[in-house]
Order: sequence, then structure tokens, then C-alpha cells
Amino acid sequence: MTTLANSFFPQNGAATAIIVPSKPQPLTVSYRQLNDEVARFQAKLAKLGVRPADAVSIALPNSYEFIVSFLAASWQRAIAAPLNPGYKQEEFEFYIDDLSSALALVPKGSYAKDGPAVRAARKYKAAIAECYWDGKEVVLDVKEAGKLAGKGNQKVETAQPDDIALVLHTSGTTGRPKAVPLTHRNLTRTMRNIKATYQLTPKDRTMLVMPLFHVHGLLAAFLAPLHSGGSAIVPPRFSASEFWTDFITHKANWYTAVPTIHQILLKNPPPNPKPEIRFIRSCSSPLSPKTFHELEKTFNAPVLEAYAMTEAAHQMTSNPLPPGKRQPGSVGIGQGVEVKILDEAGNEVPQGKEAEVCIRGENVTKGYLNNPAANKSSFTKDGFFRTGDQGKKDPNGYLIITGRIKELINKGGEKISPIELDNTLAHNPNVAEAVSFAIPDEGHYGEDIGVAVVLKPNASASEEDIKTWMASKVAKFKVPKKIWILREIPKTATGKIQRRKVAEAMLQKEKPSPKL
Repeated sequence: MTTLANSFFPQNGAATAIIVPSKPQPLTVSYRQLNDEVARFQAKLAKLGVRPADAVSIALPNSYEFIVSFLAASWQRAIAAPLNPGYKQEEFEFYIDDLSSALALVPKGSYAKDGPAVRAARKYKAAIAECYWDGKEVVLDVKEAGKLAGKGNQKVETAQPDDIALVLHTSGTTGRPKAVPLTHRNLTRTMRNIKATYQLTPKDRTMLVMPLFHVHGLLAAFLAPLHSGGSAIVPPRFSASEFWTDFITHKANWYTAVPTIHQILLKNPPPNPKPEIRFIRSCSSPLSPKTFHELEKTFNAPVLEAYAMTEAAHQMTSNPLPPGKRQPGSVGIGQGVEVKILDEAGNEVPQGKEAEVCIRGENVTKGYLNNPAANKSSFTKDGFFRTGDQGKKDPNGYLIITGRIKELINKGGEKISPIELDNTLAHNPNVAEAVSFAIPDEGHYGEDIGVAVVLKPNASASEEDIKTWMASKVAKFKVPKKIWILREIPKTATGKIQRRKVAEAMLQKEKPSPKL
């Protein structure tokens, strides 16, 4: 069970694997139907000319055709490369060029519209095919053969554990995005880890709200549930107004999301009566203790915060299910991986001391593609991956993340965690969202504290009001120097906040306009 081809098809092939909510009737797919459809699509890829190690860029929304094409590419020993279908042409060009993609899959109608993914694929001579479900099969409608011209009728392959199944790029918070290769072995280990952490069984059904082009949605909300013999509800996008209707109609009992989505759901009236929710999982960004308690109170379900990275094929740690202890403000304990807090020399620090969080396990990538400098700096001599996060372990071994090492605010030698400031501001009665970050200080400190804030509806508070409130809650050196009050805070397509980009946007606002 170390490839995607043999890791999630239970003996009961009639069991439901996927439900795609649609009108007038939802699409319900059994494991047997999914297996057959993936095999048919793999044969289509082989006929087109897709060979082992060819990159297949998948620019499709959450859909049955995304699922089938992703699995079929991995079965064919090709490299699936999911992309955000909302990218601009330049973004598509970067990712298609970076992997020398052989094929780009785009939604129906994209070719006639000469969409950005089509133009980018054409520029780098990737084959272009529209991919869609026509009610009977997932269609592969080839529009341009590109670099696959004359290479058709390849043999249908059998995937191997150490084949690269998936390549995703890091979000590029500290520079150029790095390509992360994940093998079948990496992915199936994470699937087993997640299944074990949450005790997933064929009785479980998740509501997928994260995009499948992101490791969170793909691994935690899709592959792991199918590995357990359970099922996934796959709407085309997250909709707060339709979430609970679909959740209840299709009998889901858990979901996983980023804190932003949890906060959106909390702003909407909860369903009445409330469904039986076995657990709610939060990952990919820090979950404030305030939001944790609001979720548990509102939905009568345990909230389990986890910690994950693309380089680890997603999950590394998680708070356990009851009766295990779940600790607000902590991302829990290692799940199928070793977790150590190491100093710059790679030595483990004493219990409770802060240093870099490092991990080692079968789910962790062996290294970035074509990036020896990053590989040298990202792994210790003992094979531990340096996450770039600063953290510590409490007396019970629970991991507490205190910030990205490169995002810590160094104010005159005092290292200040932006996460701590965010969590404090979350308790301000006027504040809906807050993001803290370092800003340049030309005086004595080198860096000082900036904060971007969104107020609650109908709330009224000035920059000075918030500073005064903060001064009553934290030490004087932690009070922000500058606060920007915004209508909204910019986020990535997956709902994550990148502090560096928020900081850049705020500092840009401060630049004087050029004189005419």
C-alpha cells in the first residue's frame, strides 16, 4: 500500500467514494466506478503520449475531473502538478516552465476563450487538453499536441513507491517558490498518519472546503478519507451559505479548514438543529484560542489544531481526539514523525526552550527540485528537515509554534512573536482580524511592530484606542508603533495570510506620492 494506485479501494467496491453536489442530482461515485474511470483516463494519457516523469499541469477547479486526472497521472508514473485555476498568465507560465510540463489540463471552454492557462501552455509548447465530465466519462479533449506530438501510444504504466507522484510549490513567503517533489511513499505515509490520528473509518464522511491544488485539501480532506474507506463531499468551491446544507444533506461528520474559513462559518447562523460533528480540524495557519473556544461552543464538537507543511506531504503534528488532551494554542504532538527542537548547529535544546522546529519521517520530501542551496540549508546532517518555524515543547511534549523565524520581530534585541500579538488582539471587542509584523525603525530598535486590523461590523475604534487597549494587555515593548485599520486583509487563494506580503502592502501605503 505504498502507491496511490493500491491505497484506497476497499473490498466493498459499491461503497460511496465521492459526492459532487450538483443540481438537479448530485454525482455519487462508488469506489469501483472511480477505479474504472481512473484506469480509463490513464489509458487516454498513455495514448496521448504521457510517459513516466512527464509533468501534467492540472488547472482545474475542485471537481470529479480534477480527482480522476490527478490519480490517473500518478498511476501513469507521471508527475501531477495541480495549479490554482485562478492564476494569471504570468503565474501559469512560471509553474509550467519550472517543471517543463508535457501537458496542461484546462476546463471545458477555456481553449475557445484563449484563457491564461492556455496561452501559458502554448508558450512553453505543452500539450493542451480540455478535461471535463460529460455525464458518462471524464473527457480528454486534446486541442494542441505540443511537445507530445509524435509521442503517442505509450504503454500503460504501473506506479512505483519512489516515483514522484506530485509536485507542489512552496508559497514563496521568503523568495522564489521552491518545487517540492512528493513520492507515492511520501503521500501514502501521510494518508496513513492522518487516518490513525483521527481514527478515520468507512463510516466517516468529510466536507471538502479547501482547494485540491493545495496540500491541505488534497491530502487531509481527500486522499486520507479515501484511504480509510470513507467518502468526501466535493463542491466546486467553498460557499458559507451552502456549506451546512450540503454538510447535512450528504451526511458529513467532519471537516478540515484554515482558520479564515472557520471564522467565516462562525459569522453565519449555525444550522438548527446542529448536525452530529465528530470533530473539526484546523490547519495551515495559527488558530487563536479565542476562535478555538468559539468553534467548540457553537458546533458542540472537539476542535483539533494540526501543523503541516508541503515538504512533509502535509501533516506533521496534531492535537489528539478525546479522551486525549487537546490544548488551545498548541499544534499537538508528532503524528507518525519525529519532532525535535534544534539549535542552529543541529543540537536538541532543553525542554521548554525555543528554537527551530525540525522533523523527520517517511512522509518528508528528500529535497527540493534543482535547488542544492536550499537542500543544504534545509536539512540537518541527521536528516531532519528544518521547518523555518520557531517553537518549543511544553512539559507534556505538546508543540507550541511561536512564529516563523524570519517573521519574528526583533525590536532592539527583544524577539517578539507576531502570533502572540495576533492572539491578544483577537480578544479586543472591536477587532475582527489582526495581523502583526515587523516594520523598519530608523531609531534605536532596528525593527518595531506594525499591525493591520479589520474592525467588526458597526465597531468604532481608532489607532490610538487599540494602542491604549494593547498597553493594558502586554508589556510596553510589545505595543505596536503603527496600526493600519483596513476593510479587509489580503489573503492567498487558500485563505492563508502571508505576513510579509501584508507588511509590504502596508509599508507601500506609507510611501509619499511622487511629486508632479
